Amino acid sequence: MGGSPRSRVGPGCHDVPVAYEEDLAERVRALTGGEPDVSEKTMFGGLATLVNGNMAVAARGKGGLLVRVPTDEEDAALAEPGAALAVMQGKPMNGWFTVDAAGCEADDDLARWVARGLSVARSLPAKKPKKPKK
Repeated sequence: MGGSPRSRVGPGCHDVPVAYEEDLAERVRALTGGEPDVSEKTMFGGLATLVNGNMAVAARGKGGLLVRVPTDEEDAALAEPGAALAVMQGKPMNGWFTVDAAGCEADDDLARWVARGLSVARSLPAKKPKKPKK
């Protein structure tokens, strides 16, 4: 690809809802299982891991991950294999990355991506649960 590393963008996150890869979701669960205030929710065609209601990482319906990345680590994250700035509804989303399946296949790589997402989500104010509709 030409241009600066920031010209790399990943595929859209809302293209076609597909079941997420259960194996990858299980690997993420193994990394986050002992973490306090962690929950899961289906969103964006995948299974998201949230901390205090803030999304950290998701096993995507198209395979691979959607990960929250600290803005000061975006350039380093772009240099990693399989990583691209996420695009939602045609718009690049700073602070969000897609990582293809090969980029999170190794346990060390997955652990690094999940740790980034957890770090960002923990730094945000806790979201209050929404009241159920009657």
